[in-house]
Amino acid sequence: MTTAIGDLPEDVLVELLSQVPVRDLIHGCRAVCRQWRDVVDLNTLWKRKCQREGFYVQSLDRSISDWKTFYLLSHLKRNLIKNPCAEESFQHWKLDKNGGDEWKVEELPGDHGTALPEPKARKYFVTSYGPCFKSQCICLKKEGYWDQLMDEKRPEIVVKDWYAARYDCGCRYELTVRLLSEKKQVLEEFHPEPVLIEQWSDAKWREMSHTFQNYPAGVRYISFQHGGQDTQFWAGWYGVRVTNSSITIGPQTLH
Repeated sequence: MTTAIGDLPEDVLVELLSQVPVRDLIHGCRAVCRQWRDVVDLNTLWKRKCQREGFYVQSLDRSISDWKTFYLLSHLKRNLIKNPCAEESFQHWKLDKNGGDEWKVEELPGDHGTALPEPKARKYFVTSYGPCFKSQCICLKKEGYWDQLMDEKRPEIVVKDWYAARYDCGCRYELTVRLLSEKKQVLEEFHPEPVLIEQWSDAKWREMSHTFQNYPAGVRYISFQHGGQDTQFWAGWYGVRVTNSSITIGPQTLH
């Protein structure tokens, strides 16, 4: 007696389909028939995929009601800032202000500098004696984050940036991150007070971070801008140093 795949028990079908790549699962398997559509939409299938692909944490069991969204966010999660550590010079960055002797890329730790706690970074961007600011604008749809996800689930948006001064020169550091609508209107903004570092500091790298939560619906772009200058107005590159910037959209909080 031959058994058709449609005759398989639901738990067996869940196990089989949980091994299918996500794109094929959503765009292929879900369209096969009503039974497969219903199975693909099951919470248990997406929880199984989380377990299979290392996104599962047992302590989250009771806090997650939508395992499909949790899986998709985990699958998409990565740094949305391109070229964060200056490995590609200024590629992907828009130089909004390029004062003094302009932006420059240097090797860590640099003159009168210190090592970055994050070992993967080998270079940094450094400012001059005039205002130096650079930016990126991230289109969420191009990065795989669809409108309904951002409007209904509003996952956490985590921003991090590392900055430091030279030991022998004071500097100023600024960061502005904006959540923008389809028409580039500002829906929410993180713009802390500028950080002023005095001359003869410890030159250690410090992290600036912020998490956007419960932001308005309609976020379609994220604008990231940072920079500054030195406060001694010395010719050359004695201003604030920045590297290892990141924006990640995480699955931790689902509404």
